[in-house]
Amino acid sequence: MISQATHQNKTLNKGLLVALCMIGIMLSGCSEKEDATPTKETVKDPDIVEISNQLAKQVTLHTIGKIEMRDTMRLPGTIQVDEQRMARIGASVTGRVKDIEATLGQKVTNGQVLATLNSTELAQSQLVYIKAAQQIGLQTKAVERAKLLQEADVIGAAELQRREAELSAAQADLNAARDQLIVLGMSESAINKLSKSGQIHSYSNVVSRISGNVISRKVNLGQVVQPAEELFIIADLSHVWVVAEVPEQQIDLIQTGEEVLVEIPALHNKQFKAKLIYESDVVNPETRTVTVRCDIENADREIKPDMLVSMLIKSSPVPKLALPLQSVVRENDKTYVYVQLAPNKFRLREVELGQEYMGMVTITNGVSEGEVVVNDGAFHVNNERKIKELE
Repeated sequence: MISQATHQNKTLNKGLLVALCMIGIMLSGCSEKEDATPTKETVKDPDIVEISNQLAKQVTLHTIGKIEMRDTMRLPGTIQVDEQRMARIGASVTGRVKDIEATLGQKVTNGQVLATLNSTELAQSQLVYIKAAQQIGLQTKAVERAKLLQEADVIGAAELQRREAELSAAQADLNAARDQLIVLGMSESAINKLSKSGQIHSYSNVVSRISGNVISRKVNLGQVVQPAEELFIIADLSHVWVVAEVPEQQIDLIQTGEEVLVEIPALHNKQFKAKLIYESDVVNPETRTVTVRCDIENADREIKPDMLVSMLIKSSPVPKLALPLQSVVRENDKTYVYVQLAPNKFRLREVELGQEYMGMVTITNGVSEGEVVVNDGAFHVNNERKIKELE
């Protein structure tokens, strides 16, 4: 019995050992199949690029921050004559033009004769002055005789006072006639000469009151002119005004005394530096603009009145986020920068740009203050990214 039981146990153990071997073989086969399955490779981000140490030597970095930026306003304007250096010349009497001595564009000096008039009005006023001067002589002698007669007790004091009053009235008439001649353009020396000679001179000169150029002439020979008429305009063009209109919403961005640039298209967009010397105190109700003005030196006379110009005015400084222009990469009508992730490792990121200012450009979206981007060498980093995409 014992040997039979022992034989059964050995048979059972042998069967169990075979089963365990089979299970082991099956597990081993499964393991081999699992090992034969290929592993999936990690997907690379095409916008991330790692550069070599050699390329890194050609790259400089820039930390994004804010700069004080001033917007530039471009205002249309015109060149105008400096009104403080301009004179509108007219006749001082009514008369007929006898001679014209100034031509359009001619340079004249202060006191130079521009035209000569023949005036009956001037002759009549001179005649009044001569008669008033004669009355002074007569009334003076009458007063002297009256004094002698009063001393001889021939006439009373009342008669002497009457004749003295007539002398005072004659003196007043003479003064009035003299003032009238001055109003009509006669000089003091000419009036004194008239007093001595008694000869009437009916010619009146139209003279320049400043030195400059004749920029307008509105008179011809034989023309009858009135004192209210403008015959010549004389202007000193060594300085001219630039006048522009600023929208009322932007008037707080400028101030008198600040420097501006004046660009003149007719002179191949040549720019001139100037300073704002005037800002109007009122708003034009029709255009809703405020007039501003600056002065430009024009020694060589290349700037002409009524030329069209652009006045470039910089606004007050405003802090704005910006980065260098060379940091920007342009592709497919979009703009990008390379933002540093780690040493020699960068990510291509799309950004939205604003205005350019002194080699910088403002950023409206895409990066934040404090981030580091590629400055010089962004082009090389971009090429490196494209090469690795093709590998």
